Amino acid sequence: MHSLSPDKLHNLTNKINFWAKEMGFQAVGISDTDLSQAEKHLHQWLKKNYHGSMDYMQKHGNKRSRPALLHNNTIRIISLRMDYFPQESNDPFDLLNSSNLAYISRYALGRDYHKVLRSRLKKLVAKIELETGSIDSRIFVDSAPVLEKAIAEKAGLGWIGKHSNLLSRDAGSWFFLGEIYIDLPLPISTPSQSHCGDCSACIDECPTQAIVAPYQVDARRCISYLTIENKEAIPVEFRKAMGNRIYGCDDCQLVCPWNRFSENTNETDFAIRHKLDKPALLELFAWDESTFLNKTEGTAIRRIGYRSWLRNICIALGNADPHPNILQALNNKKTNNFDPLIQEHLDWALQEQTDKLTIK
Repeated sequence: MHSLSPDKLHNLTNKINFWAKEMGFQAVGISDTDLSQAEKHLHQWLKKNYHGSMDYMQKHGNKRSRPALLHNNTIRIISLRMDYFPQESNDPFDLLNSSNLAYISRYALGRDYHKVLRSRLKKLVAKIELETGSIDSRIFVDSAPVLEKAIAEKAGLGWIGKHSNLLSRDAGSWFFLGEIYIDLPLPISTPSQSHCGDCSACIDECPTQAIVAPYQVDARRCISYLTIENKEAIPVEFRKAMGNRIYGCDDCQLVCPWNRFSENTNETDFAIRHKLDKPALLELFAWDESTFLNKTEGTAIRRIGYRSWLRNICIALGNADPHPNILQALNNKKTNNFDPLIQEHLDWALQEQTDKLTIK
């Protein structure tokens, strides 16, 4: 157990804030480990099977909501925010209305955030240890069973909005979160209060009505889940609503009034790679697996694998404005692909294109 005086702990907290901002984080907060309210919400969510096939959401028991069970001796959590909306991104609304182009969630256009934040957090822990000596700590970046949004809310970084994303009054929701579980009794930040009020823009906008009630998202209906976490066939009932979204979905964030206050990031690691902010569907569809691996190296997109990538693009091509070139590309891929999952989505897309060309 550390025996730092209250004054030293206060000064250390100020230094942590300074170091974190030097490293590219925009905000820092500190919380205790009482997540009992979030635990109740999590259990209710799991009971309704809103987690879909994300079995990892329940297999760790209460480790997700009781930090000391996940990492012994944890008494405080340092929560950090890093903004990610890229400087040169094309207008998302224009892109969503261009059926021959692909929409990729804005967070995935640059370097994989897991790598970026984890590296910075390690450096921050090293800085702290220079001041305190060895500490018992563990770093998390959207990894292991951590309730990062509930923790960030307690740490004063924002509040959980009706779409279940964290919102900040001065930054909207275009940011990543990282955590340091630690055994130092640092002074606790003031928790955030909700400022959603009567607004229901995110609920009204969701293409698949995945926000089934304020603060409740049924992942099984969510396009982000369907295109990323889900490895099976995408239910037919959601395919048309997916439009040209081939990796994730930002609609609930795009319409949120608080994102008027967000600023584009200066973080070079989150700069757009391979012009993926406005790619042509047919160009992406023509990639073979080696091209996919090469073009997505170092990004979060690579984690879904080539199979899900093709599946998602098939749906977007089926939803695209009818064109003989799309029919040809789909037929060519059908001839050369024997994966039953891909075949099913190719057939669906071909039927959609054929029907539209016939009507046209």
